Amino acid sequence: MTELLLRELAPADLDAVAAIEAQVSPDPWSRDLFAGELGVHHATRHWLVAVDERALVGFIGMMFVPDELGDSSEAHVMNVAVDPRRSREGIARRLLAAAFEDALDRGARHVTLEVRVSNVAARALYQQFGFAPVGVRPRYYPDGEDALILWVHDIASDEFRSRLVHLNASDLSGQATPKA
Repeated sequence: MTELLLRELAPADLDAVAAIEAQVSPDPWSRDLFAGELGVHHATRHWLVAVDERALVGFIGMMFVPDELGDSSEAHVMNVAVDPRRSREGIARRLLAAAFEDALDRGARHVTLEVRVSNVAARALYQQFGFAPVGVRPRYYPDGEDALILWVHDIASDEFRSRLVHLNASDLSGQATPKA
């Protein structure tokens, strides 16, 4: 795998992000929707992109939900995608690990997301991070497919931090990961 740089989403990235999204999602977010995310206050949203020497190859967006004290106790993975030509290279894992690091830095204690019931590869990746199913959102997606609601709790625990270190280390070894 080529060297990857993870950095903040920038306006110049919007076409590439929208192009990846259109390739991997049956109901893709529009370029305008991604552009709108750039205008949301950084305290409640964070978007990262993965780039190599040739191109942008993936992205992730996370929303932070403040508790009654205004702390970001909960994080929600809104969207993660990797260029299909670059799937199974560990890019989604790297993006997700970086998003978790950001969530920890912001004081989040729990992370949640929804995933298509049929997306077995993404579910396997999320399971590596400790996500567990807690429910189903019936007909959540525009095509009528259900969404599986996943949560991982206590991400500040020593157990979770150890898991994150292990996942980051396996990334460095070049071990393949499922596409998200």
